[in-house]
Amino acid sequence: MRTFLLFGLAGLLAQLVDGTLGMAFGVTATTTLLAVGTAPAAASAAVHLAEVGTSLASGLSHWRFKNIDWRTVGILAVPGAIGAVLGAYVLTSLSTENAAVWITTILLLLGLYVLIRFSFLKLGRLITGKRPGVKFLTPLGLVAGFVDATGGGGWGPVATTTLLSSGRLEPRKVVGSVDTSEFIVALAASIGFLFTLSQQDNLDYTVVLGLMIGGVIAAPPAAWLVRHLPPRLLGALAGGLIVFTNARTLLGEFEATDRVFTVTYIAIVALWAAGVLAAIRSLREERRHDTAASEEQFALPVAEEHNV
Repeated sequence: MRTFLLFGLAGLLAQLVDGTLGMAFGVTATTTLLAVGTAPAAASAAVHLAEVGTSLASGLSHWRFKNIDWRTVGILAVPGAIGAVLGAYVLTSLSTENAAVWITTILLLLGLYVLIRFSFLKLGRLITGKRPGVKFLTPLGLVAGFVDATGGGGWGPVATTTLLSSGRLEPRKVVGSVDTSEFIVALAASIGFLFTLSQQDNLDYTVVLGLMIGGVIAAPPAAWLVRHLPPRLLGALAGGLIVFTNARTLLGEFEATDRVFTVTYIAIVALWAAGVLAAIRSLREERRHDTAASEEQFALPVAEEHNV
């Protein structure tokens, strides 16, 4: 029961992040499983099985709040599923030691990307007139699905950030469409892992169920929060935590000295703190800009009335 409750809480927190940012359920949950000693392939398999339930609940919630572009979902999901099956095969083919280093490195890089993107980069205003097409979404889905399965997460960080930066879909529909298409990707990855996992990589279904139920509970409020919670601050906090945890695991794999551990921790905490402060500063600037823009739009009709 204790294991179920702990991973239920982990799934709830991971889905709150994922449903709001359109990324990081897999990265967050897999990081948690690796931290407690789960084998890499088994960790990725458990997370993807849980994501079958959480992504379905998330998709229904985003549909309820009209956050989905169904054409994007349909085109993105199929190559994503193919990439996920290939990724499951590659990860289960690696030795345990190599798989641990591989998956931890990917998670660390993805966490670093999330931290930097939401802390220091301009998110910008998107052009919503032209939706993404087949030539854009097909290779994106294939790469994102492969990274997702081999890294225990990555569908959101690859697909969401690429779609956001393309300027072809408004942010809430990017998040909703990526989360919804993840159901097909998670299902394909789960099937791939079930066929390729060895007998030694036994799945703990208590962990799977805990992650799934926690994520399902968090899906509706996360879909609502995507309209209200500043993604900058949440991305900065989640990204820093993912980097910190996976850096610790990676240093342990290479048997780093205490001095290396200390220096690395200090550097990560400094970057994390700078990222959170930068995110807060950017939020204030964006709000001032939005307020000024609103006042300007309000002033124009008033000026026109006086002229008349």
